Amino acid sequence: MAASFAGLDLLATAVVVLDEEFVVRYANPAAENLLTTGARSLIGQPFLGLFAERSELERSLEEARVIHWDYSARNVTYVRTGRQPVPLSCTVTRIDSFGMALLAELRPISEQLRIEREARIESEQQSNRELIRNLAHEIKNPLGGLRGSAQLLERELERPELREYTQVIIKEADRLQTLMDRMLTPHRAPRLEPLGVHEVLERVRSLVRAEFGIEIVRDYDPSLPEVMGDREQLIQAVLNIARNAAQVGAATITFRTRALRGVTILKQRRRLALELQVIDDGPGVPEEIQDRIFNPLVSGREGGTGLGLSLAQTFVHYHHGVIEFEPQPGRTTFRILLPLT
Repeated sequence: MAASFAGLDLLATAVVVLDEEFVVRYANPAAENLLTTGARSLIGQPFLGLFAERSELERSLEEARVIHWDYSARNVTYVRTGRQPVPLSCTVTRIDSFGMALLAELRPISEQLRIEREARIESEQQSNRELIRNLAHEIKNPLGGLRGSAQLLERELERPELREYTQVIIKEADRLQTLMDRMLTPHRAPRLEPLGVHEVLERVRSLVRAEFGIEIVRDYDPSLPEVMGDREQLIQAVLNIARNAAQVGAATITFRTRALRGVTILKQRRRLALELQVIDDGPGVPEEIQDRIFNPLVSGREGGTGLGLSLAQTFVHYHHGVIEFEPQPGRTTFRILLPLT
């Protein structure tokens, strides 16, 4: 029987296979690790007997078995003798292979919450992109007319002091035009090519040091393979994060890279992923905007446009990755996950 499901042995996600009576007939190595029990001990055990919430879980299993309905994210508590209970999420899928009935996927609740948060952020970000694009287009048209009218008016004015006012109008119109162009910039599809992520970070490091003169510590994993990415978009994404940190008063920024195995990114399981962290010792993100930090026009800095992190998130999403952050005064971490081939 184990040979029939040998492909599941490679998964980093805990998976068990059940028969028609909800008895465990297979458990992959990840399930052994999560449940701290060997496959030999699990096989032959009633699946329901592993958890505290049996009646509700049984109804879900029955429905999945009878009507071929997939049930996702059932919260259950794994009970271990002499140890602390473990809260898990359980996704049940109907299968019809080798006489088996159901496949149950188990994840720690913290990982399930992260996946749900990524899905929510992805949906919100798509809505924000459409809103910003429509808003930018609506503003650009009258803005051009406003600037042109100010130029025509300036030619008719004889007193120099009055022309100063038209110059204010023209300069402010140009500033708004630049802002609108920045809002529309990320809608260019990425031009993918193999590149080393450390080349991107070194470019950002030189730019930030030249502009702000602050210390940037490098903690690189030299064994990382190349990533398929758009060089300019990735540089801009990391630059926006680092520049934000410098502008709010960070004295030191750390660039950290690592390879992660068996990671779920935007609902897809990736065998290998790049983890890029930008860590700063600044004052942190104000609590009142932490839930909206990636939304456009939201800024915790006086005079900020609130576009930097929104653009960074857009560029990372274009690379099928995610960006998240851990707010802590004195140690704020922005974390980018990108799939590696």
